[in-house]
Amino acid sequence: MGMVGRMVRAAQLDVNLYEEVEADKSAVRQAVLVVVLGALATGIGSLTEGGWLGLVIGVAVGLIGWAVWAWLNYVLGTTLFKEPQTEANWGQLARTMGFAYTPRLIALLALVPVPVFRGLVLLVAAVWTWIAMVIAVRQALDYKSTLRAVAVTLLGFIVNIAVLIVVNVVLIEPIRNLVS
Repeated sequence: MGMVGRMVRAAQLDVNLYEEVEADKSAVRQAVLVVVLGALATGIGSLTEGGWLGLVIGVAVGLIGWAVWAWLNYVLGTTLFKEPQTEANWGQLARTMGFAYTPRLIALLALVPVPVFRGLVLLVAAVWTWIAMVIAVRQALDYKSTLRAVAVTLLGFIVNIAVLIVVNVVLIEPIRNLVS
């Protein structure tokens, strides 16, 4: 099945898709492309606020955020939250979580110049993506418990946000100040 078909299945929250990309080592490029497309969609949806620099930074932060979050979920999921049958590596988390970014593509609808609609679209994209992440993590870590995957993704998200805030303060804000 091609990448678009996989993305459709990922957006449909198809558990079998996440198992498929977990096992397919060649799906890394596709997963990275899904993350880039999701970051571009979010950046394009935010062009009215962040401009072109916001788009470029958004894609970079999207890729960094995905890689860090996958690593955090890998570490948390295989240590602190490990179940007896848990066996995974970073690549499995990166591939499944990459495809879980598919719902972010609806962020393109945020270009509609209605603030309430824009906020609703971004909220739906965020929640849908998080639900896909929970499924991706549950499958990649071979969890029986969805609640365990919820805990891993939430804790990973909190730590990831802290890392991205530091990256923003140390790297992105100085770049914005130079460009302004």
